[in-house]
Parts: sequence; structure tokens; C-alpha cells
Amino acid sequence: MNGLEQYVGKEIFRIVRETARERGVRAFAIGGYVRDCFLGRPCSDIDIVVEGSGIDFARAVGEKTGRYVSYFKNFGTAMLHYEGDEIEFVGARKESYRRESRKPIVENGTLRDDQLRRDFTINAMAFSLNDQDYGALVDPFGGIRDLADGIIRTPLDPDTTYSDDPLRMLRAVRFASKLSTPERRFRIVDESMESMRRMAPRLEILSRERIAEELNKMLVCPVPSIAFKLMDEAGLLPFILPCLAALKGVETIDGRGHKDIFSHTLMVLDNVAAADVKASFEHPDTVGWQGGSPNLWLRWAALLHDAGKAQVKRYDAKLGWTFHGHDIVGSRIVPRVFAALKLPQDEKLKYVRKLVWLHMRPIALVDEEVTDSAVRRLLFDAGDDIDDLMLLCGADITSKNPEKVARIKGNFELVARKLVEVEAKDALRNFKNPVTGDYIMEVYGLEPCSTIGQIKEYVKNAILDGVIGNNFEEADALMREYAAGLGLKPCK
Repeated sequence: MNGLEQYVGKEIFRIVRETARERGVRAFAIGGYVRDCFLGRPCSDIDIVVEGSGIDFARAVGEKTGRYVSYFKNFGTAMLHYEGDEIEFVGARKESYRRESRKPIVENGTLRDDQLRRDFTINAMAFSLNDQDYGALVDPFGGIRDLADGIIRTPLDPDTTYSDDPLRMLRAVRFASKLSTPERRFRIVDESMESMRRMAPRLEILSRERIAEELNKMLVCPVPSIAFKLMDEAGLLPFILPCLAALKGVETIDGRGHKDIFSHTLMVLDNVAAADVKASFEHPDTVGWQGGSPNLWLRWAALLHDAGKAQVKRYDAKLGWTFHGHDIVGSRIVPRVFAALKLPQDEKLKYVRKLVWLHMRPIALVDEEVTDSAVRRLLFDAGDDIDDLMLLCGADITSKNPEKVARIKGNFELVARKLVEVEAKDALRNFKNPVTGDYIMEVYGLEPCSTIGQIKEYVKNAILDGVIGNNFEEADALMREYAAGLGLKPCK
């Protein structure tokens, strides 16, 4: 009995084996499931490649299991769910490419052909699901050795692999980040890195949606900075996120320099990932898992929080390097980044933009007197996102001077405690003015006009400044006092 049978003991594999025997074809489990078996990672996505029609084979398996089969005829694939696994079937194929497109010309092929078209050796390994060698590892390119050595390598010449499908460059980066652990760092082999530098302009033929999908997967890795450092080293970053690439480097005038903003950004991103208490790091058996899923959009905010600094950087002979207004400029960059990558244009965009806009506010309170009024306004502006904002700002406290970090963190904790106290007392999270425009119009018999907004703003500021409490009675009394000063008389 083959020692690898421990990895193919699932009931679905026995059904596939039986179906392959009956139909006189060969079938194999291939790709990520095989890789993750050797890494000891759970995997519920299983790819089955068949030397024949994947759709017909899936139909036969569906009849045996009694499961519904979804067919994707344009791609020649089919899928069913069985005992918690998602199983996809495809016929073995070989591919060829035209330079102007990443869409391949597909022909029927053998397992060997199918393995040759795979992106990396560690993703080209297969388990036989056939009677004669059930459970045997089919590994023509040494994927098992590369897995043990922590190597990302292409089965073919990397220029061919990356030119044919430039998305594979981003996948290489993503796998190097995703598979790395504190014990073993995966690396992309030198010839692949050199090839990426040559092939980087080929990224322009990719759809923005596919690029965004890879970036999102990189951002939810345990240590996302690995991916962005690799993209920088491979020369991919200017084609993907030019605003991030613009943050690289240190400029010095009169012997005074500033910190490398790119490196700082990645440190903040990793800090956010480590502090994100919802992060599952893709698998529930990973150290640090506490349920739920990583907060992707908080990580986008961390990635872009200093994006405006390249535009506002100035040198002042007295102050040194300044970045005044980078929070405002950065908040304007966020929509452009989201539009360029075809990322959501809904509440997710508003959330990231808000956090970038506000990320300096809690830090500013550290250096000033932490007044109730300032805290109320922060709560008003941040609303339900105040907790994520504070997490981001805490992650933004970085310095090589441990005493400075300790001092700032101590003051920052004071701000955090003040937020809790003020919120408990004044209930200002997602603040709604007790005095509405409709109510003002009803009391004074007004039609819609600027005076209504003026009264509402006055009442709102009085609440935020602590002049009156956040309740209708005090707000109504102040409204009537202020309106009288404007010459208005109530109708009732």
C-alpha cells in the first residue's frame, strides 16, 4: 500500500477512482490540495484533472454521489460539493498563448501537458486516483523538493511562464507571502525575480479586477509586507500601485533626512495585521486565529494611510521635513486607487477614505490637551469606525527609539480611555442631531432654506463642545434661544 494513501483517503477520491475505472480514463488530484497536504494545511478546495472530458466525468460522479453539479462549459469545468469539500473537475489540457492576450488557446492533452501549464512546481504535483498506482505522487518538476526548500519556481522557463500569463508574477508573490511562516520563509528563485523585472510591463494586459483580487489575497496574509517588498524588488509595484512606489527612498538636506515612508507603511500594515483580532490568517489552525476573517478594508487603510506624503513633502530649514496635509491629500488619493483597480465604490471605499482622512486626529490629541470637546468631535467624525481608527493609529506608532514609542503609546492609551469615558457619558458614536430640519420647519413655519442648516449646525456644535447635553430637551431650548436671536418666532 502506497505511503501517500493517507492523503487520498477521502470518500470522494474512492468514488473518483471507481468512476475512472468504469470510464476507462485516468484521473488525478492536482494543485493546491496536494501542496497543502504536504504542508499540513487544511484544504477544502480540490481540483481533479481527467484525461478526457472533465464535464462528462463530473456528471458521472454527480450521479454516484447524488450531488448537484454546476457546469461551466465556457471553461470546460464542472463543480460539486461533497462532505464539506468543493471539488472542481477539468479535462487535462495543453495551452498556447498569443503575446497580446493572457487568454490561452486550449487543446486536449495529457496529465504531463496539464502539469506543464501550471504556474509553479509546488502547484504542479498530483496524486494518482487510478487503480494501478492509487495515491502515488506524480511530480515531474521536483515540486516536493521545492516545497521542502521553501522555493517558488516555474516548471518552464520563467520568461515563457510570465509572458504567457503575467498574472503568475503576482501569484508568485502571493504564494511566497501566504506560505511563509516564522520557521520557513518562502522565496522566489533568482531567475524568476530577474524574469519579473523584464516582464513587468506585461502586467498592463491584465484586467484591473484580476490584479485587485491578487492584492486582496496578499493583504490578508499573516505578514502582508512580504508581498509588497517582493513586488518592489521585482519591479512590479510601479505598475500596480504607483502611489505606494512613490513613497520609497530617503531625501537628505543639510544633514537632515526623513524616514523611508514605504518601509514605515509596511511596518504599519504588519502591525495592523497582527492586531486585527478578527484575522483568521486564512486557516483556523493558524496561530493567532480567533474566529471570523481578516479585516481587508482596514488593511487597505493601513496600506494607503500615508499615500499623500509624496505629494506634500517639504523641507523647512527650521522644522526639517514636513508632511502637512498628507491626511487630506491621502483621502483624495484613495478613490483614485479604488477606481484604477476596479475596487468597490460603495461603503468600503468610504470606510477606507474616512480612516485615511482621520488617522492623524488621535495622534494629534496625544500632543495636545485631551479635552472632552476634541474627543466628542473625533467620535462624531469617526462614528462606528472609531475602534478601527484607534487600531490603525496605534499601529502607526513606530520609531527606532523605544523610549519615544513608550511615551507616545502611554499618551495614546490616555486618549483611548478618554474616548471610552466620553462615549459612555455623551453617547456620541453615530451622533444624530436631536433637532431635525423637519422639526425646525414645523416650529417656525419655514420652507427649506439655509437658516435651517445654520440652526442645526449651532446646536450640533454646542453639543460637541459640551455647552449642552446630547438630548432633545436641552437642544430644543438652545434652538429656540438661537432662533430668537435670528428674529424667528415659533408658530406654536
